[in-house]
Amino acid sequence: MLPSHQLHIRAFLDYLKFQKRYSQHTLISYENDLNSFFGFLKDYGEMELSEIKPTIIRSWLATLKSEQDMSSKSLNRKISSLKSFFKYQLRQQQVTVSPMTTIISPKVGKKLPQFVDKKGTDALFTQVEFPDNWQGRTDRLLLLLLYNTGIRKAELIGLTDQHVDAHTSTIKVLGKGSKERIIPVSPALLAEMVRYREDKKALETVEGHVFFVNAKGKKLDPRYVYSAAKKYLSLVTTIDKRSPHILRHSFATHLTDNGADLNAVKELLGHSSLAATQIYTHNSIEKLKDVHKKAHPKA
Repeated sequence: MLPSHQLHIRAFLDYLKFQKRYSQHTLISYENDLNSFFGFLKDYGEMELSEIKPTIIRSWLATLKSEQDMSSKSLNRKISSLKSFFKYQLRQQQVTVSPMTTIISPKVGKKLPQFVDKKGTDALFTQVEFPDNWQGRTDRLLLLLLYNTGIRKAELIGLTDQHVDAHTSTIKVLGKGSKERIIPVSPALLAEMVRYREDKKALETVEGHVFFVNAKGKKLDPRYVYSAAKKYLSLVTTIDKRSPHILRHSFATHLTDNGADLNAVKELLGHSSLAATQIYTHNSIEKLKDVHKKAHPKA
């Protein structure tokens, strides 16, 4: 029989999976955080959830900070996991008060998202040569889609043939929490996607109805998409990060730089709140500051 805390963790994770519809990646993060805390708790002997005090949680956080030199951002994620866990236990009446009430999250300095400038993205699709084979076509099209729509890596991998609507020039994307959103695509990109979908029929076998497949007709895995982005972005930019998510940042930054309505950008990105989208306006402000500093005689 599982220890009582493991039963509580299992019930909580099932709630996140089946009711909140969190992704597998998020579930693993929650599970790791909770196992880490309850592993630390063993030093205090057997105790019920209601016996866990804020002082114990602070000791755990202090240990992570000192022994693992954990960053404030990582500590905040651990705190967030425990807050969600005890909030659930409150609803289940396993505790009468959450020990997280007095736990304060450390401040994290806001870091502006990196992005590829317009010159770099133009070079990626007009100057870089992609191999004249199925892999080359797949790589170029997935990079085009990431930059032109701002979708996430997981959303791109989960795209199906049915999600591409040639009549309305849109794609349907299944985002975080299984939320659907519709994103418009340009006529040129749509034509390439329709042609790719048709040419895919010539492959010997194709796995299900997934849109992007490798030369063997298999669904792309996350490592493939990451490697393709890193390989080709390395040819056009010197920024540190060269991942699929950088193209999402580039999409949002270029939109806001060109005066796009922030609420529209929020909807396109699939953000749940405007606060998450507002970070891209800071990039525009920093760009203006740089222009002012270089051009104004009194700057």
